[in-house]
Amino acid sequence: MSSRTFADAGVRNYAVVTLAYWADTLADGAIRTLVLFYFSQRGYSALQVALLFLFYEVFGIVTNFCGGYLGARFGLKSTLFLGLGTQILALGVLALTPADALTVAVVMVSQAFSGIAKDLTKMSSKSAVKLVAGESQGRLYRWVALLTGSKNALKGVGFFLGGLMLSALGFQTAAACLAALVALALVGAALFMRGGLGAANKKAKFSHMFSRNRAVNFLAWARLFLFGARDIWFVVAVPVFLASVLGWQFWQAGGFMAAWVIGYGAVQAAAPALVRRRTGGEPDGRTATGLAFALALFPAGIAAALGLQWSASVVLVTGLILFGVVFALNSAVHSYLILAYTDHDKVAMNVGIYYMANACGRLVGTLLSGMLYQWGSRSGPHDGLLWCLLGSTALVLAAGCLSLGLPGRLPATAPAR
Repeated sequence: MSSRTFADAGVRNYAVVTLAYWADTLADGAIRTLVLFYFSQRGYSALQVALLFLFYEVFGIVTNFCGGYLGARFGLKSTLFLGLGTQILALGVLALTPADALTVAVVMVSQAFSGIAKDLTKMSSKSAVKLVAGESQGRLYRWVALLTGSKNALKGVGFFLGGLMLSALGFQTAAACLAALVALALVGAALFMRGGLGAANKKAKFSHMFSRNRAVNFLAWARLFLFGARDIWFVVAVPVFLASVLGWQFWQAGGFMAAWVIGYGAVQAAAPALVRRRTGGEPDGRTATGLAFALALFPAGIAAALGLQWSASVVLVTGLILFGVVFALNSAVHSYLILAYTDHDKVAMNVGIYYMANACGRLVGTLLSGMLYQWGSRSGPHDGLLWCLLGSTALVLAAGCLSLGLPGRLPATAPAR
């Protein structure tokens, strides 16, 4: 195959992978909002709602750990298709289960499959970018930022779509429509993808999943605390606070969360230009460290403003927007660094480790969000959110301290070893 043909195939596959990832992300965001508001409407407490997502996060951890090995052993195309197929199964369970049989156990099992699907698809898509971007660090950073930013924008659309579909169509019909969307993406990927996504390595061993790369390990731990710091207040505390304390309608709360995530995704997509304007080059470990410590100022500031009894609506909306901008830049830098730190033959395994840490952070954040919000709310309507914000500050500071262990400048054209 000529270099021109190879490049064209790479761009084509990048587009196919991105579109498949978008469809899965849209469905994932929508079903999360559907579950959250549907069971909140049925009288479930904040902690009970958080527990509905327990298997989603737990199986996401397992999937990222094992998925990296599967991607290396059987190829990323196989794990991408497996992820999309599993998402159809997860949505089908919710769509076909009668309303009176839609128990907590059924939802948790469905969410387990959804967590497996989402992380298989994400690991495959992010790893594929490394393989099709070539050796240029600039192209790698731009393509990763575009994929990650657009994904989060689509997840935001999914949040809004979930709230809207719950009001207009009902739970089961909405789940069926989302299953059809993912099925269409699976068929499209099978028809239009050319070749594979990297060569399967039959010599890959499960023990290789334990990375010996110091930079990858430090980045993974920083990622865990960073995403725990976001989800400790965003996953359960914010939507429940908006609906139960501030009196927002479900579609309003879902719409605000959607707008936040869409804006967060837009900042991620623009991160290469924004960060390069300040650093003069590609980001490194020092960039991640500075952004983490800067991020800690926002949950701490929001908590202080709420403690002073400023307008909760103004403080929360403004604070979330500012937090989202800095968090998006930090997350985009992380997503670039994990690919820059790893070699081509280990990309699936190291990305698997990295997103396993990501899933661990979401699990910790989700559980703490429900627990701290419920416990804090016993002493006052604002105190639950206040506890979550203080927890977020502590977790961001931990991420900043771990980022101090990341290397400085990277080579201009080749991945760090």
